[in-house]
Amino acid sequence: MIKEQISVFDIFKIGIGPSSSHTLGPWRAAQQFTASLTQHNLINNVEGIKILLYGSLAKTGKGHGTDVAILLGLTGADPVTFDVDAVTPTFESIQRDKKLNLADQLIIDFDYDNDLLFLFAESLPFHPNAVTFQAFLKDGKAFSETYYSIGGGFVVKDGEDNSKKAQVDLPFPVEKAKELLHWCLSTGLKVSEIVMENELAWRTEAETKKGILQHFAVMRDCIYRGCHTTGFLPGGLNVARRAFPLNKRLIGKNEYADYTGWVEAIRKGGNGFNYILDWVSCFALAVNEENASFGRVVTAPTNGAAGVIPAVLQYFITFCDGYSEEKIIQFIACASEIGSIFKKGATISAAMGGCQAEIGVSSAMAAAALTECLGGSQRQVLMAAEIAMEHHLGLTCDPIGGLVQIPCIERNTMGAIKAITASQLALQSNPDKAKVSLDAVVNTMWETALDMNAKYKETSDGGLATNIPISLPEC
Repeated sequence: MIKEQISVFDIFKIGIGPSSSHTLGPWRAAQQFTASLTQHNLINNVEGIKILLYGSLAKTGKGHGTDVAILLGLTGADPVTFDVDAVTPTFESIQRDKKLNLADQLIIDFDYDNDLLFLFAESLPFHPNAVTFQAFLKDGKAFSETYYSIGGGFVVKDGEDNSKKAQVDLPFPVEKAKELLHWCLSTGLKVSEIVMENELAWRTEAETKKGILQHFAVMRDCIYRGCHTTGFLPGGLNVARRAFPLNKRLIGKNEYADYTGWVEAIRKGGNGFNYILDWVSCFALAVNEENASFGRVVTAPTNGAAGVIPAVLQYFITFCDGYSEEKIIQFIACASEIGSIFKKGATISAAMGGCQAEIGVSSAMAAAALTECLGGSQRQVLMAAEIAMEHHLGLTCDPIGGLVQIPCIERNTMGAIKAITASQLALQSNPDKAKVSLDAVVNTMWETALDMNAKYKETSDGGLATNIPISLPEC
């Protein structure tokens, strides 16, 4: 039986907010569709395009920027490199001019109101996040493909056999936590070291380390930018940014000119409980306010939960003296393996499992990584992940107005704090006496996801989304 193989760069992806499943995934799907048109020598014969959004992509698509992402993807823009300041102007120009530069090769007519359809009452069976692209050709024929955005920026094309994808020979294959623990105990390797050994099957160690540090640089810059940007978030809720004033209050009169100076300025404030707590919240708020504003973030493992791991990593850097490349690589590598286990055994898609699949998984990942970096044993690392997820079980996804803002942004602060608490509990505990294993909590999370009412799975049909009397323009 072919098993899913997940790299650190599958769990952590550089992209643009606000959602990995509703923004990054559809963006990638659009890119894949234009690539398919090119592969079939059809790109220059396209006369028109229609886009059909189903299920959760339809219900919360506008609030999540799905329409924006798909149109940018069809133009050939890449979320890793595209100028975030050009996102809104480019989208608005397509709407205004009714023209789309398909794959940056062919300008076609495109009417946003008639050619991009939100099918609110329709859903496809494989996954709630579905999009169909229809290309109408000059000879009267049509070419159509359907894609599913399954969470964390992962995309599956309808009819595609994932088992036929190229497999590599991993020295330490892992499907469940018990297998990971087996490899750790039999070799004496840490979780992060198991990951780095497996990554050698895809690329050199130097390339993996360079890639991880590039992802960290995006996290770092996102936190710093979010802490130094004021104003209101887009989308119509008029949510004021809070990281900026919180940073300003906490930093006091300490001066700095860059990220490194900022870290030193933060450290001058001491290590009081309330002070550290406020900073962890500030770090998480900063990332998710950037995410909500079409900023560049790292899926960790999703955009909606993108603030948890950077916040806990920044806590480790700032207050635990973890500012070294090796420690940062260790942190991210360890976190990725926990995320992989959840994706293989459950889901990292809120449209499938509610917010437990996003904030819960990211909290578990951060807890494990922090525990290892603070010297915890392999068993304590898995215990920390289990504790963090156990106390997110059943968390629903009910974004107000379909926007990744309320309650999503604050939930990242909660996930970060829970991760730190879970790590501390694990470090002060004997894992041999634990009653719940990580595999048991993964199974429980998946069972909970299957039982959860669909209205609590990123549809904005239940929870806070229907109990807060706020009207939004076209949402």
